[in-house]
Amino acid sequence: MTSTTQDTSLRPLRVVPAPRHRPPVITDDDLELEPQPQDSALYVQEALAVDFSVASDEQVFGSQPTRRSELPDPRRWAGHLAQAIVEVMVGARPAPQLLRWTTSEVYDVVAHRAYVSSRRGMTARRATVRSVHVCEPADGVAEACAVVVDGSRVRALAMRLVGLDGRWRVEALQIG
Repeated sequence: MTSTTQDTSLRPLRVVPAPRHRPPVITDDDLELEPQPQDSALYVQEALAVDFSVASDEQVFGSQPTRRSELPDPRRWAGHLAQAIVEVMVGARPAPQLLRWTTSEVYDVVAHRAYVSSRRGMTARRATVRSVHVCEPADGVAEACAVVVDGSRVRALAMRLVGLDGRWRVEALQIG
């Protein structure tokens, strides 16, 4: 073999242990803050400084409001949600499909109406949303009403949609 061939040949990998390095420890002396009252003193761990006085768990992990500019068209969503709600109430769709799109109070009302209609022995029928009208009174809030044809009956459905976590969610519902 020539010397040029030996230089381009592959060599086995060498395993080297990772260095043991820890981030510096932050103490109260290192922080140049105004003196804190004793009850809200900073809690500092060895490797990770954590300040638990910033916000409550509900503020950090709870539902976050979404601006209108970040949400889809409310008219279209109101039509889809109205159709889904009506189908659940007449027994053509399972109620848990609405969990993500409604508050727990609205879900309970719709699921109860579905339960009552199934107990009456009513067969699942097709209800259709004929028209939807939407008003946006505030940023991230839409109020919608829909005309629903259910067999020979015509009903009105009103709902309040609120932008939470990047999607429309039904916060209030009234069915006539």
